[in-house]
Amino acid sequence: MTRVNERIRAPKIRVVFHDGTQLGVMNTQDAIQKAKSIGLDVVEIAGKVDPPVCKMVDYGKYKYEQSKLKKDRKKAVTRLKEVKFRVRTEQHDYNIKCSRIEQFLDDGHKVRIQLQFRGRENAHKELGIEKLKRVAGDMTTMANVDQQPRLAGRAVTMILSPLPKDQRVRKFKLFHGDLIEEDDFEDSEEIEKEEETSEEETSSTE
Repeated sequence: MTRVNERIRAPKIRVVFHDGTQLGVMNTQDAIQKAKSIGLDVVEIAGKVDPPVCKMVDYGKYKYEQSKLKKDRKKAVTRLKEVKFRVRTEQHDYNIKCSRIEQFLDDGHKVRIQLQFRGRENAHKELGIEKLKRVAGDMTTMANVDQQPRLAGRAVTMILSPLPKDQRVRKFKLFHGDLIEEDDFEDSEEIEKEEETSEEETSSTE
């Protein structure tokens, strides 16, 4: 429960004005009187430190903003997209797939890159790792590598996460009307980010 004004138990508190200005450590009652004199409240925002950190704000407005932030966090969904490559993926299709990866990243999604080995390709798995390392190199202006290329049975996978929006630079042009296999692109799962917990659900767009 948020402590406000007289409900704050500590005798001294560190006070921050609503615009972020540091007012320093104050006697709690003096801070409350000062806040009320200008039509504000003292709200405890970090009670586990010594002294507790409190903010001088309009409590009604503060409650509304906190409620809105909580709703926004619950609605924030990051999809884990998946793009599939093959050892023999031709340059044209490679460019299309990289363009789609960039689009997913630019939309704020993580991307799992998967390369499945077929037949005799299983004897040359280093080619798959090299292919994914090439993808990682081409995505350096758009993504960080969360998971380096990793072998698992007959496949190798890698996970990319987007760079901050102001750091992203696309290298591959957008392609329209090009035909490639439908199962090369899919939504692998959704990760719903909440304040303390996350839930995962799987959806397919094949």
